[in-house]
Amino acid sequence: MISGFDHVVIAVRDIAVGVSAYETLLGDKASEVAIRDDVATASIATSNLSVELMAPVGPGAARLRAALEDGGEGLKSLVLATGDIERMRTRCDRVGLAPEAIVEGESGRSFRANTERTHGVRLFFMRRHEPQARPSGAVSGLDHIVIRTPDAERAAALYGARLGLDMRLDRQVMERRLMFFRCGEAIVEIVHDDTLTGADRLWGLSWRVADADAARARLDQAGVSVSDVRTGMKPGTRVFTVRDQSCGVPTLMIEASRKHD
Repeated sequence: MISGFDHVVIAVRDIAVGVSAYETLLGDKASEVAIRDDVATASIATSNLSVELMAPVGPGAARLRAALEDGGEGLKSLVLATGDIERMRTRCDRVGLAPEAIVEGESGRSFRANTERTHGVRLFFMRRHEPQARPSGAVSGLDHIVIRTPDAERAAALYGARLGLDMRLDRQVMERRLMFFRCGEAIVEIVHDDTLTGADRLWGLSWRVADADAARARLDQAGVSVSDVRTGMKPGTRVFTVRDQSCGVPTLMIEASRKHD
C-alpha cells in the first residue's frame, strides 16, 4: 500500500539560505518560493523523493516555530506515498495509528498519523493528483533515511507490522542494532540509540551519487566542508560525509558499485 517516499520536510529559519544550501547539495534548482499561512516553502525533486524546505515568515507559523525550537533546523516530517489514500487511512486506523481526516491539497490528498502513536515521528501519507517530475541532478536520489530510536522492538513493530514495510536486514554493529526496511526505491534505516529516551527522532539522509570523488570535489569547490572519501559499511560502497550547509541534517553521500546495487 505504501509505494515509497513522497517527500521529507526540512525546517529552516531562512528560506533563502535553505534553498541555496540544498540547490548546492543536490545539484539542481528548487521550485519558486511560495508563501501560505505565514510559511515559506520551496521544493527540490530527486529521482525518488522531494525535499521540501519550510521557514516561518509571520506570526501564523506557530507550529513550525515550535518545531524549530524542538531541536533546531533539520528533518521534521516524513511523507510516504500511497496509491490508495482511503485504504491507507483505513489500515492506519485498524493498526492503532489514530489517523486524522484526509485533506485535499493543491498537489494531492493526504492525512497525518497521530504523532504519539508513531512514537514522536511526524508521519504523513499522500496520494498526488499527478506524478512528480523526477529530474536527474548531481544527486540521483535518496539511498536511505535514518531514524533513531530508544526502543528497537517498538520501531520494528511500527515500520514492519503496522506500516507493512519489508525488513531487509536486522544486524548488530558493535553494541548498536540496525534494521533496514525497504520503502519503494529507498530504505528506512532504524538505529537503536540507548542515549535517547521517549520519542524516536528523524535524523539523517544518505544520497546516491554516481562518483563519490567527483561529488566530493563539486561540493568542496562550492565551499561545503566534506570528509575524505572512505569505504562504506555496505560492501561495494564508497562514502563521504557532508559536514555543514545541510540545514542541521546529518548527510552522507554514497557511491555503490553496480554489482552491489
